Amino acid sequence: MAKAASPVPKGLHTMTPQLVVDHAASTIEWYKRAFGAQEIGRSLGPDGRIMHAELAIGGSHFYINDVLMGKGPKELGGSPVTFWLYVPDCDVVYRRAIEAGATEKMPLIDQFWGDRAGSLTDPEGLTWWIATRKEDLTKDEMDQRAAEFFKNMSQPAH
Repeated sequence: MAKAASPVPKGLHTMTPQLVVDHAASTIEWYKRAFGAQEIGRSLGPDGRIMHAELAIGGSHFYINDVLMGKGPKELGGSPVTFWLYVPDCDVVYRRAIEAGATEKMPLIDQFWGDRAGSLTDPEGLTWWIATRKEDLTKDEMDQRAAEFFKNMSQPAH
């Protein structure tokens, strides 16, 4: 057995998310359709459930598996975890995800921090923000825009 060349497997980053869902096989297919995910590999248990699968979206890898212990996000009423997906054209990816069955949480808009972004919930109950960086702002520019945004948020609608 060869000694590992690195403590982090090739192609991964120090932190790698692992999603636990009720229907991993159909969710993997959904991520392929909606987000252009590529399946790197999968391992099945004796009962046919996915014990481990690795996917990549762009340069980011993540793991996914069926619920093996505990509960999935649907049974918990959703998940407090949110994933950010930066893409070259968020409008295209957002629309494709909605057409594939995602539920809109926040429509795409130009955000004060320089992204065009919106959020949706995938069929398993996980939240995804789909974003494209439109402007690189300095801290002062972002602070000014944030102050203006929150000031406008506190104004009553007429």
